[in-house]
Amino acid sequence: MKSLQFAFKRCKQTKTSFTLLVLSYIKYKLLYNKNFLVHPNAKIFNVKNINTTNQLSIGLNNTGHSHQSDKTVLNVEGKLNVAGKYSIGRGCRIYIRKGAVVNIGRDGYMNNDTELNIAHGVNIGDNTVMAWKCQLLDTDFHTLNYEGKKEKNNVINIGNNVWIGCNVHIYKGSTIPNNCVVAADSIIRGVFEEENCLIGGNPAKILKRNISWHL
Repeated sequence: MKSLQFAFKRCKQTKTSFTLLVLSYIKYKLLYNKNFLVHPNAKIFNVKNINTTNQLSIGLNNTGHSHQSDKTVLNVEGKLNVAGKYSIGRGCRIYIRKGAVVNIGRDGYMNNDTELNIAHGVNIGDNTVMAWKCQLLDTDFHTLNYEGKKEKNNVINIGNNVWIGCNVHIYKGSTIPNNCVVAADSIIRGVFEEENCLIGGNPAKILKRNISWHL
């Protein structure tokens, strides 16, 4: 009931058909036993590979610069594990390739037009939010050989209570610690170890220490 009350309110805000949303909710509940609130223009492939016992909202949020015709696409050939209530924004594109695992914590969200193309894995902590047009990419789609090359772990790790600004790109093997903020338009390549930092730039570096943040 709480899910449908939330859905009705969100439908009014985003000019989404409540009837179509309810029918979609019933479909995913009956066929897959999933508690999904899915916008009519969202498409999900391989639903069985999404694991969550809580509410997952897909394509419903509206930041004021999206259109109701924008399409959200999830293709989960690997595994998507969501620990708690979570929202995936309108226009997002998520491709989790076979053998890859994406783990997402509770009480966060991914805003509009964000893209994930994952061949290895991503870990995202609790209360972590991503603004619009972010990109997570953990593969090069090719092999580059050179003298002295060292094999690295390609998995992307993002901690708890992290705020990622708009248009941030995060690449393979990167780590963002707990309680950090990533400035808009930053390029993250590499492992950061200090918590409570403002990270930004291209290439990204620590700009401020001992920060705190809230929405």
